[in-house]
Amino acid sequence: MSWAAHRHAPRYLAALSFAESSFFPVPPDVLLIPLCAARPGRALRLGLLTTAFSTLGGLLGYLIGWLAFDLITPLLKDAGYWAQVLRVEGWFREYGVWIVFVAGFSPLPYKVFTITAGAMSMPLLPFVFASFVGRGARFMLVAALIARYGSRVEPWIRRWVEWLGWLSVLVVAVLLVWLNVRG
Repeated sequence: MSWAAHRHAPRYLAALSFAESSFFPVPPDVLLIPLCAARPGRALRLGLLTTAFSTLGGLLGYLIGWLAFDLITPLLKDAGYWAQVLRVEGWFREYGVWIVFVAGFSPLPYKVFTITAGAMSMPLLPFVFASFVGRGARFMLVAALIARYGSRVEPWIRRWVEWLGWLSVLVVAVLLVWLNVRG
């Protein structure tokens, strides 16, 4: 909350959102929630700021994967992300751009998806669109809930945001199965 009161807090939120999408392990929600609670009139603007800079950070992750995947492979292995990278590669082959959308909203480590998208040379425009929509859905939901219900909803969000993310994964998975069955 002390960072949320700082006059440069939106800049810190933008920097955190950018970094988290490509290399930093702390999600922007830890600053977005108290910032929205401290400034409910600006909550939606803060959600959009988080979305925009998270998408831009995703582009950096994409660039890292595209240009330096072989170079960072040992780092991914040492950081314990390698099994996730291999799993994500399989999901990319099977689901394409849909997996970026799901990852953007879900509690899965988004940076793994941005780096893998670059490493697999996913088409850039669909990647950016899916990133913006997925990340936007997540951050705008958090911002809207805080703006509407105030800080009293913060414990609920912290408790249930991961479940909401997994629910979105389930909904998209069911949709994909249904589309496959229909032909």
